[in-house]
Amino acid sequence: RVGVVAAAGTAAGAAWLYLREEKERRRRVRRQEELRALALGQGDFQLVDHTGRARRKSDFLGRWVLLYFGFTHCPDVCPEELEKLGTVVELLEQEDSRKGAQKGTLPPIQPLFITVDPERDSVEALARYLRDFHPRLLGLTGSAEAVRAAGKAYRVYAQAGPPDASGEYLVDHSIILYLLGPDGLLLDYYGRAKSEEQIARSVRHHMDTYQPLPM
Repeated sequence: RVGVVAAAGTAAGAAWLYLREEKERRRRVRRQEELRALALGQGDFQLVDHTGRARRKSDFLGRWVLLYFGFTHCPDVCPEELEKLGTVVELLEQEDSRKGAQKGTLPPIQPLFITVDPERDSVEALARYLRDFHPRLLGLTGSAEAVRAAGKAYRVYAQAGPPDASGEYLVDHSIILYLLGPDGLLLDYYGRAKSEEQIARSVRHHMDTYQPLPM
């Protein structure tokens, strides 16, 4: 009788694990289908980084990317989000270090910042601005047309406000962090309400369960 009960318990546990895994698999499939239907980030971009080097999105294939659109004259939101972005990268690296993982086991993650204000955010301006953030944060700018094309691929909203007496102006824009997988396609996105810890956990989960989006 004890053996029967034990066997039944084992079978029930296995069934529960199977159902949980199947539920998670179906959730991932639905998420993939939703993102593919949105067609976010499936195009390329041709910009210039803050060192003056020409960059295309295809340059980052094989790496995980956390991407944020903003501008260097942003008074508070952009600095806060870029600090958050850097902290997420550090949390992921610290977690890998605590686990005693071998070098190279954490998929490389590249923090990216694309300006929505190319008129003021030159290569030199980006280089000065990014000194205050994560050392691997890469800033991208370009012509107004190239920057608009990059933002359009992610449905980024950006609208410059009226200039003040000194000619300064703010740019109203989307506040979202985008996660791109090694295939260059969007895997997830995070609004301002998400904390560094929540984003890091989500990114790590995507890394651990990654499967390329079906084309």
